[in-house]
Amino acid sequence: MAAKSRRHQLADVALVPLDWVEERSGLVGYTKWFLFRRVPHDIDWSQTLGAASLTAFIVQATTGVFLAMYYKPDPETAYSSIQNITEEVTLGWLVRGMHKWGASVFIILMFLHMGRTFLFGAYKYPRELNWILGALLLVSGMAEGFTGYLLPWDNTAYWATVVGININATGPFVGPFLAQFLQGGLAINPDTLPKFYSLHMLVLPGAIFALIGLHLYLVVRLGVSSPPWSKTAAGRERREETGAREGLIRDPASDGETA
Repeated sequence: MAAKSRRHQLADVALVPLDWVEERSGLVGYTKWFLFRRVPHDIDWSQTLGAASLTAFIVQATTGVFLAMYYKPDPETAYSSIQNITEEVTLGWLVRGMHKWGASVFIILMFLHMGRTFLFGAYKYPRELNWILGALLLVSGMAEGFTGYLLPWDNTAYWATVVGININATGPFVGPFLAQFLQGGLAINPDTLPKFYSLHMLVLPGAIFALIGLHLYLVVRLGVSSPPWSKTAAGRERREETGAREGLIRDPASDGETA
């Protein structure tokens, strides 16, 4: 009994910081809500592609931070800084290789994840919004790969970027303006590299982080869909439209009367 009492005392002491955080932020309760939830009993490994894509992005973000510490976004020194990372910095070759090839792995995993979602019918009601967020994540990930291609500033990266920008320029209406925006002028110039670097390091990662946060929230809120062969329905029954949406045009204090 004494040992058990002491164990409880130690547990209470250990939980004091968590109680302090929970009382002031509610983060502990949200974390439990996020981690502990019901999932279908008949899911398989194909439904881990989303988590694999998230892991690949975390690897990209981590390796990108370390590369940014040594990379110089200047046309005169960009390539030499890449050589320095590869040849002089401790394990720089490994970090750069993980970042370079990890970009392809990230995009491939997203394609596989979206293919699985489509084939399993997991884009249907009530998960349509999550499908849209996933599509935006795929576009953002591909844009991240495109903006990173120019950064070594060697011949291969330069001419591949020229081809990519010219392809964008052929788009209707906004194509020429998009190409001019990406180039920073009428042609690739010394201002192009810093623009690509800012998009690659600041704008697109921020957008991807925000989209991933919303995507995960909806996954937790709506649950994991069952496979097509499951006896459990992948979606849920639609609610009948009442003609008024609570919280928007219906006054809760009016007992059902519209405002």
